[in-house]
Amino acid sequence: MFLMTRSAKRKQQQAADMRNQMQPGSGIRTIGGMYATVKEVSDDTVLVDAGPGVELLFAKNSIGAVLTDEEYNRIVHGIEHDLKSDVVPDDASSLTETDETESAAAAASDDDAPVDLGKKEAAEEPSENAPAEAKAGDEAKK
Repeated sequence: MFLMTRSAKRKQQQAADMRNQMQPGSGIRTIGGMYATVKEVSDDTVLVDAGPGVELLFAKNSIGAVLTDEEYNRIVHGIEHDLKSDVVPDDASSLTETDETESAAAAASDDDAPVDLGKKEAAEEPSENAPAEAKAGDEAKK
């Protein structure tokens, strides 16, 4: 039990040290998962810029992580410093499609033929007595 409290105190101290590293311009993530940029740091609160014209005041304890500039830009802005040119697309069909399949797909989309959605016309619909008639027909077959 002594080790558990010691470990918890160590984690609390690390979190406090991390929060003390915040400076204006630092990228942060709140414990709620919101990413923002620090504008001002005071003893117990942090003023953050969450977007154009959006400034929010948080308690210092609600800051979950102080991010490096590279990590913040990668997460928030999608900027990667070491992008690879041979990135595989999310949709693998673009890798297997040829000109023939594209022209066949274009020709198929040009057809103005009506599509059968399985609907029946009003004349073909069974009457209200259809279930009783169906039961009588089933009994006659037996």
